[in-house]
Formats: sequence, structure tokens, C-alpha cells
Amino acid sequence: MALASSKTLGIVITDGVGFRNFVLSTFLTKAARSFEKIIIFSGLPSSAYPELDASVFTIVELPVFTETKANWFWRKLKEVAHLQKHKSNPGIADNYEMNKAKSWSAHGLLVRLVYTVSSVFHSEKNILKYEELQEQSFKKDTVVSKYGEILKEHEPDILFFTHQRPPFIATLVYWAKNLQIPTASFIFSWDNLASKGRMAATFDYFLVWSDLMKKELLRFYPFTKEKAISVVGTPQFEPYVLPEFDLSESEFYKTLDLNSEAKIICYSCADASIGPNDPLVIATLAEGMRSGAIDSCQLLVRTSPAEDERRFAETKAKYPEIKWNHPKWELTREGHPEPWSQRVPTQDDLSMLKAILKFCDLNVNMLSTMSLDFMLFEKPVVNTAFGNGANGLYNDQRFLQYEHYDNVVKSGAVKIAKNAEELYTAVNAYLRNPNLDLENRRKLIDMQVGKPLNETTQACVQALKNTL
Repeated sequence: MALASSKTLGIVITDGVGFRNFVLSTFLTKAARSFEKIIIFSGLPSSAYPELDASVFTIVELPVFTETKANWFWRKLKEVAHLQKHKSNPGIADNYEMNKAKSWSAHGLLVRLVYTVSSVFHSEKNILKYEELQEQSFKKDTVVSKYGEILKEHEPDILFFTHQRPPFIATLVYWAKNLQIPTASFIFSWDNLASKGRMAATFDYFLVWSDLMKKELLRFYPFTKEKAISVVGTPQFEPYVLPEFDLSESEFYKTLDLNSEAKIICYSCADASIGPNDPLVIATLAEGMRSGAIDSCQLLVRTSPAEDERRFAETKAKYPEIKWNHPKWELTREGHPEPWSQRVPTQDDLSMLKAILKFCDLNVNMLSTMSLDFMLFEKPVVNTAFGNGANGLYNDQRFLQYEHYDNVVKSGAVKIAKNAEELYTAVNAYLRNPNLDLENRRKLIDMQVGKPLNETTQACVQALKNTL
């Protein structure tokens, strides 16, 4: 059915990544052509947003919801039951084990109770019952009641969530159901369905990256209707084809103090929680360059936007020849219970990221989504996994078994390095022949990203229009 021009789109932006994907892309511009009014229900302060046309866009700053112990218990039971049900999957099994209680504190006892109950009752119907009990536990909360008032006041015709996992969005879905407002969610990242816990809530419609992700959604959420899923690609990569994010080659070399005559390896870091081996790999690369084990080139390190650079102080001091790029993500609010969620990227940072992808010769990372970013520019990628269960390092080799990364390994699109020797061999192979494995990289991108980059935001808008 064609969408009437009088419809209102509600968008829930929970964090800085949602901001990057749906504010710094062309999504809002294209949505404004299809909906008369757009309400941004924001987990970020209203000051985070650029100037928007007030006749089309309204920014509603959401009060911060804090879970009670009862809210947490039912949510956790729902999430662990989902992990229990699907733990034949390696990534989900790993998360199931990691979430087990390590202590006998009051909290630890509650976690043990969650695991005991879910070990017996973990059917899809059980999980939906836990979700219902979670809703009952927070429905009288003052902040949740305020969410209801906000939705009643603005009356969106559809409520679109830019991320399916933040726990507080379950409260908004609860009110949307009560007010008979249809809900849709974008699946945030390529690994979310095949390695993470339960979504925050049950949505009516889904926007996914690819046919592969669509199949995963139907497998892990069997009550989902196939016709409720739209393959749209992902807007997080759209800036790579937008001219407003271009940075000249000369500006790139000048800003990062790089030698324009030498090849560049970019090491892109994870955050400290899953990338504790980052300093080791960076040092290994630097030593390989100093010793001649790696062909002549220079090293650029881009740190994670989720943290500052303090943990690399020793590395910086020992290897002054390394160049560094620290993402310019601005903290929009102090004192938030999840401060990382309040950091938003700048246009300058996305321009620098695009330049790094365009002008660097090779990427090294620890099994990260950044592999796809570099492959979109047809650049070779080496994935490091230095740690295992026996060598005393953080065991990043276990991630190779995760379903989403097993697809990468099997594709032949990257080289895997489990030690210094393998890293030097892989890096030299790609420095000498950048087109090595190129066709495999192209095939992997086709599998993981289901739409051309310049079509993805319009596909998102069209999918939302089609629900009404």
C-alpha cells in the first residue's frame, strides 16, 4: 500500500553508532521525502544533533531508564534462555560460558538461579513468557510511564529502532505494543545474531544487512515472519561513497605525518575488553619493520573510538616511529551509566577513516568488522589471533570458530596470523601482491553486505514505508 504523506516516522537513536549510521548518512534526508514528520527519540542529549529543519524533525531527549533488580532478573533469564537454546552454535556457546557466575555474592547467586531455571525452561515460548514478565516488572516505573506519555504525545505511525540490543528499548517496545504502534529494528552488526544474546524485545519488522543475515534471523528467532524482513545493506558504510566525506591524499599524509613515498600498514584496534593483545601485535609489527622481517613500509595505528589511548602509552614511548590516529568521537554527556554510548563521531573523523581506507595499503586487525571496511576499498586484510588456551595470552583464537567469522575464514578473503612468523609472511605476501585473494574479498562483501552502498539508506526508508 502506498504511504500517505501524512505519516510520522519515529526513530530511536540509542548511542553514537546509531548516530553515525542514521544521522551522518543520507538516511534522514531521504526519510524526510517520504514522511511528513520525523521524531527522533534520542538516548543522546539533543545538543548532539546538527541543525535540523524543525518543521520536519523533532528531537525528543529520552530520560535515562535505570533497571531494578527485578527488571534485570527477567531480562537476564530471557537472554540466557536464548543462549541455552542455541548453544550448539560456537559463538553463542562461548557467550553462554562467559556469562556464568564467577562468585557466590548475592548477584552471583541470582546469575546461578538464572542458569538453573533456563537449563530446563528455554523454549521459544518460555523466552517470550520471560519477556512478558520483564514488561510487567517495569511497566509502573516512573521513567517508563514517561516514555508512554512521550509516545502518546507524538503518535508516530511506526517506531524504528536503530539498534536491537540496548536493554532500555524494551520499555519503548512495551509502550508501542500498548499503543498499537508497529515497531521495526535494524540489526546493528554482522555478528549480532550468530554470537550475541537475545534481542532487547520482540519487534514487528526487521531491516537486515544481507540474505545471510535474513537466514540467521529466521533460524534464531523462529516466530519471525519472512515477509517482515527487508534486506537493506547497512548505512554505516555509506560515507565511503559520499563526496562530503572526501579528504585529499596530501591532507591525509600531512595530518598523520606519514611518508607519501612508503607503503602503509594500518593496524586497527579493538577496545580493551576484547583487544588486550593489541599492544603485543602492534609491537610485533614494529619489531618486524625494524628488523627487516617485514618489507619496507610504515605503521599507522587507529585506536578504538570506545576508549582513549592511555593503554598504549608504553607502546608509544618504545616505538616513536609509529603514527597514531585516535578517533574524534565527542562525549556528549557526563555522568551517564553507559558513558561509551554517549560518544558520537564527527564528520571529520569519518573523513579521516575514509582516507585511511583509501590510502593505506594493508590492514591488520583482530577479527574485526574493520576487515569489511578495508575490503570495500579492495585492500588486503590480515587477521591476527595470537592468543589460545595454552599460551597465557587472551584467547582470541576462539573467535575464529564463531559462525560469522568462520564464514570469513572459509572464504579465503583474509590471511590468519597466529604468531609473529605467520604475521610477517602474510603481511609481505600482501605488500608484494595487493591483488592476492581479491576475488575472495569481493565475494565476501557480496555475501555480507546485501545492497550497493549508494542504495542502502533509500532501501531502509522504503522498507519502513512498506510496513504502513
